[in-house]
Amino acid sequence: MPGPAVRVLSEGAVVIKLLTIAALALAAGFAQPGQLAPAQPTIGMQDSNLRPALPGALQGVGIDQRLNAQVPLDITFRDEYGRAVPLSTYFHAGKPVLLAPVYYRCPMLCTQILNGLASSLKAVSFDPGKDFEVVAFSFDPKDTVELAAAKKQTYVRRYGRENTANGWHFLTGDPANIKALMDAVGFHYKYDPSTDQYAHASGIMLLTPEGRLSKYFYGVEYAPRDIRLGLVEASRNRIGTPVDQILLFCYHYDPSTGKYGAIALNMVRATAGVFVLIGGGFLLFVFRRERRADRRRPARVG
Repeated sequence: MPGPAVRVLSEGAVVIKLLTIAALALAAGFAQPGQLAPAQPTIGMQDSNLRPALPGALQGVGIDQRLNAQVPLDITFRDEYGRAVPLSTYFHAGKPVLLAPVYYRCPMLCTQILNGLASSLKAVSFDPGKDFEVVAFSFDPKDTVELAAAKKQTYVRRYGRENTANGWHFLTGDPANIKALMDAVGFHYKYDPSTDQYAHASGIMLLTPEGRLSKYFYGVEYAPRDIRLGLVEASRNRIGTPVDQILLFCYHYDPSTGKYGAIALNMVRATAGVFVLIGGGFLLFVFRRERRADRRRPARVG
């Protein structure tokens, strides 16, 4: 009959096998590809064999990713108080910047973009003004300082977190500076004089503290996990927790979707590592218990 040590080793081997199987299953469950971003009109020739050409009003409208490109920080806008401020004002102290290109007279889409941004940030523990800056800027030269101030009041109230108003900024500008910034971020739009409105895509950009484009998030709803991980990466890990570092090991930003997707191999490694630690702790506990039991057994008399 096998001794206690042999039984413990046998039980331990079974446990390790079960833990490994569970780790692989768990990792496979998490390792799902990111969903595709909503379709965005982009510049380029339309293949009539694949899809119809865009309507004339949307020709040339879209977003071109320019990851790692430097935006011009010396151009000047007016803030919601009417002060002339260089864009560099919002890039300081190691804080990343969320940039939202919108226009304040927009009857629908821009409001949805700002609503989605505010809703996503509610679920992120980082605070505007302390950990990062939110900069919305209008690409409509007709937008006024008064409209910008009203928008700020609306979204600071909607966000509802105390002492963060200094982290929300709503800018207006002249045509030349607007064009310079829009060209730098790859945001293409078109004015329709018949409606006095703009055709444009929907999305926001995340920039590093140095003013380089780090991430693009598309649509009007932004996953809080994606925003949080993007902020951690753009800040060069100056904000965030060890948990964020683990998530960044397991998730990778996919420029084609504008989302973070799981990396299967890293998920397997991380999950297996956790289960090995659990299994090792279990075996250590069993070995110690058996050792104490052996010490308490009376010695056999031959």
